[in-house]
Amino acid sequence: MGELFLLVTVTGRNFAKKFLDFYESKGLSVGYVMVGRGTAASEILEFFGLESSEKSVLFHIVTAQTFRELKRGLRWELKIDLPGSGIAFLIPLSSIGGKKALAYFTDNQSFHLGEESTLKETRYELLVVIANQGYTEMIMDAAREVHATGGTVLHARGTGREKAEQFLGVTLVDEKEMIFIVVDAKRKKEIMSAIMEKAGLGTKARSIVFSLPVTDIAGMRLAEEMEE
Repeated sequence: MGELFLLVTVTGRNFAKKFLDFYESKGLSVGYVMVGRGTAASEILEFFGLESSEKSVLFHIVTAQTFRELKRGLRWELKIDLPGSGIAFLIPLSSIGGKKALAYFTDNQSFHLGEESTLKETRYELLVVIANQGYTEMIMDAAREVHATGGTVLHARGTGREKAEQFLGVTLVDEKEMIFIVVDAKRKKEIMSAIMEKAGLGTKARSIVFSLPVTDIAGMRLAEEMEE
């Protein structure tokens, strides 16, 4: 859909606030933070003077131009190229569910809606549903009604509550659940529409959904055969 990307930043938990403050200073007030754990061996951590492998994973939606402007600050202000500082990378988006959600995610960025998918030949898509905590079953029930399979739930903390009231017309809580659902690309619109209708902004779940292209997959053949 034009030049929209999911910006993923992985950094030490002690540095998460510094990155969030940096992104907010550049106009990216809407973001999501999850907690993770790195896999570096203890001797590597000791070599670089790091205390633990606990990580924060930050999600923001950006345009290509926005990221070009961010890269200089990431390198010179946050020293992201130094070992142990972190890493930031882009994943192309294929769609966002609803004009309000699009405006919410892209506020302060120059963006013109283009074609829906950046990768034309993908057979599968990853749906990312961001919702208030405690409503996973509502979301999955809506998705399963139109033949989605299972999902994976991650806990996150959201930022940009004021933007939600401005663009979405609703109040969002900070504690979030992110549900990852891999779906057949042909069913993507149907499943996204079902989630938005039955667990969207007009419900207690307050769900927002977007999709990412998946280039290849293993592990869904049996579900496809049963459906056929």
